[in-house]
Amino acid sequence: MEIVKIEHKIISYKLDELTQNIQQLLKEAKKMEKVAYAPYSKFLVGSALELNSGSIATGCNQENASYPLCICAERVALYNAHVHHHGEIIKRLAVTASNPKKLISEPVSPCGACRQVILEFENRQKSPIEIYMQGQSDLVYYINSASALLPISFSSEFL
Repeated sequence: MEIVKIEHKIISYKLDELTQNIQQLLKEAKKMEKVAYAPYSKFLVGSALELNSGSIATGCNQENASYPLCICAERVALYNAHVHHHGEIIKRLAVTASNPKKLISEPVSPCGACRQVILEFENRQKSPIEIYMQGQSDLVYYINSASALLPISFSSEFL
């Protein structure tokens, strides 16, 4: 038997410690929370991507009464970027979340499905995507790649 240890760093910032560019990206994600469609959970998620060109692609979660048909903000933004900015490199992703029923003080991480999709985008573009996560406080978590969220992933190399 061998034990394999996998470690990744998550850096914690206060919002005002981040560059204006990153703060603006988080603001764009927060704006998307306002147009999220979440009548069942009231869990509002916004996402904003910055591309190499400086363009921003956004997304928000979309619920459905049949829960498996819902789609997360991160995937909406990624697919939006792919359609409207085809071939551009995604530099960073901001994910924000709020809930009018209760305070979300900790940053919210992408779900497992979104982690897999973000990682596939990284693999396709052959470069990491920085991820910034924020709840309803000024605490922001940063990781330098989706591989930190999903260190053992499924890959097209298995197919």
